[in-house]
Amino acid sequence: MAVADPRTSTTPAHTPAAAPAAPVALGIGLAVLATLVWSGSFVTSRALGDSVPPVQHAFWRWVVALAVVAPFGARRAWRQRDLIRRHLGFVLLASLLGVTVYNTLVNQAGVTTPAANMGMIMAASPVLMAVFERAGGVRLGARRVAGLLVACAGVLLLVGGGASFSAGDLWMIAAACCFGSYSALLRRRPAGLDGAGFLFTTFLFGTVLLLPAQGVSLAVQGGFSPTPGTVLPLLYVGVASSAVAFFAWNRAISLIGPSRAGVVYYLQPVCVALLSWALLAEPTGWAQAGCMALILGGVVLGAATGAGPRR
Repeated sequence: MAVADPRTSTTPAHTPAAAPAAPVALGIGLAVLATLVWSGSFVTSRALGDSVPPVQHAFWRWVVALAVVAPFGARRAWRQRDLIRRHLGFVLLASLLGVTVYNTLVNQAGVTTPAANMGMIMAASPVLMAVFERAGGVRLGARRVAGLLVACAGVLLLVGGGASFSAGDLWMIAAACCFGSYSALLRRRPAGLDGAGFLFTTFLFGTVLLLPAQGVSLAVQGGFSPTPGTVLPLLYVGVASSAVAFFAWNRAISLIGPSRAGVVYYLQPVCVALLSWALLAEPTGWAQAGCMALILGGVVLGAATGAGPRR
């Protein structure tokens, strides 16, 4: 599967100013897809919290993801091995933040934290994305900042409306910071580094970095029973939440930037709350529905197509 990178393409001089509308729409659509798929992974982390140790959950997730991505990513990564070697520090940091640490923290949080809380806390990561992008010299624009604030207000009202916090929420706060940093880092992906090759490389490095923790977990906690109740969720997070969602999110970042994708990411607490209500019987109410509507309004406002970011 060929992956086009907009930083390596050229735009003819006669192309009208409105031409970027299509890439922006595609980027927003990919960000929505990743957000919807990842919402299910929070529910999965909560559901497996009592049966699969967090590190083993993360390890086998990435083993499955590697198997899915390898057929179209391994060869491209090999062809670009010199480029990867020159930017090894960047690739290792992206692997550590986005693969090794982030999902392990989420799984650890799922042991004690309701899935709805996990989704709400993760909604803090777009703020960090926007801060990093603004620090890099990107003007976010009044509409995007307004959408960010409206959606953030919805999240704060949702959290303050009766959500009960546990010690596991600290793990989710760390995970939100980790994911926001990873998303901001993607904006600096070296030009010419193929999307599929980059995905395979980060999955591979991230899995290797997990090996010591996996060994300790097996020695201390023992393994888990491979039943349909454990294997099927791991297949979901390995195929959909890893291979599909990470590819979609990375591509969205390259098309619309982390701050606009971050506004779309505010959909996640809404999706997680609905899924946790439907699948895990976690409670929800009219107050939460109102806050979710506020979040959705902020997403629509902040993700709307407008003038592109300027440096």
